[in-house]
Amino acid sequence: MSAWGRSVGWSAALAAVLALVVVASAAIGPIRIPPAEVVKAVLNALVVPAGIETTSHGIGPLTLPSVDLAYRSPFAFPVDRVHQQIVVGVRLPRILMAALVGFALAAAGTVMQGFFRNPMADPSIIGVSSGAAAGAVAFIVFPVALSTKLALPVVGAVDVGVSHGAGVSLFAFVGALAAAFGVYAIATRHGRTPVATLLLAGVAIQTFLGAVISYLQLQAGESLRRIVAWLMGHLSGAAWSDVAVTAVVVPPLFAVLLVYARDLNVMLLGEEEAQGLGIAVERTKRILLAASALITAAGVAFAGVIGFVGLIVPHMLRLVVGPDHRVLLPSAALAGGSFLVAADTVARAGSTELPVGIVTAAVGAPFFVYLLVTREVHEL
Repeated sequence: MSAWGRSVGWSAALAAVLALVVVASAAIGPIRIPPAEVVKAVLNALVVPAGIETTSHGIGPLTLPSVDLAYRSPFAFPVDRVHQQIVVGVRLPRILMAALVGFALAAAGTVMQGFFRNPMADPSIIGVSSGAAAGAVAFIVFPVALSTKLALPVVGAVDVGVSHGAGVSLFAFVGALAAAFGVYAIATRHGRTPVATLLLAGVAIQTFLGAVISYLQLQAGESLRRIVAWLMGHLSGAAWSDVAVTAVVVPPLFAVLLVYARDLNVMLLGEEEAQGLGIAVERTKRILLAASALITAAGVAFAGVIGFVGLIVPHMLRLVVGPDHRVLLPSAALAGGSFLVAADTVARAGSTELPVGIVTAAVGAPFFVYLLVTREVHEL
């Protein structure tokens, strides 16, 4: 079977696993809901365009007509109203956010392990997680006003500000990108970016940002509890707006990574060999680094720092499907989504909700030690 055929087969199987994990997770909570009712509630929430509606609304002294699409659900399964609200309004946004974040972190981890030819690499190796943490903590400790009003003709004053939670996510995203591209700028000389220099620059930036975060925690005062919760990873505040933003960013970036999967395979032979086989090595490295940094930043901006997903999942899937990134990349991404959904389900299933980062570390670290003890780890 061809590599792309194997990729489709593994992706279909792991997508089915992800769907089952999502349904099971939505059924678990203080109020247990039968899985069949979860599926019905989700189907009832799906809508399709059903026609056009014309309404009139006033803008200042004027009354203007507007045309809107009307939507309706093609399904009308009998579902308890409370269960419908719990599944669609409370649990599903959090579950889908976990799936998207796990998908993003596992995809970026797979690329980083191939890029550095080291199974110990993960998305944080180029400073993305540290940068996001520094940005988020800085905003929590020293919040700035992100609300303003614009005076528009006829309409009047319009508030275009963002909430405090959105501000934390925004600063985390900006901090992640600043750290990643700072590492790249430090490691790049005369148009070339040696992998070893990039790795050392990443370690240096992580260490520096760790000191910045520690200093900010000393200045936090009553905000320290929020900082600790963010640094441990969290999904409890996920809303449909967060899911929508992440869903817009992650799939296109993953598509970019998938397009360069074959080039990444060739680069495993070494940069000189890849150059001789027609790969534009430096351009490919820039694109892979940029896409990996962006997709990781999109995940950690809303979920905080969640460890081990980008490390353990790609390593585990590589043992199962092999090192071909055309198969490994989509497989690891889907498995990462399932893993984080399952971990978040465990985190919220007990009497006291735990940060999801604690669960991923508690599961990932012993399993990774087991792999190190029972298997000899080679360079990729």
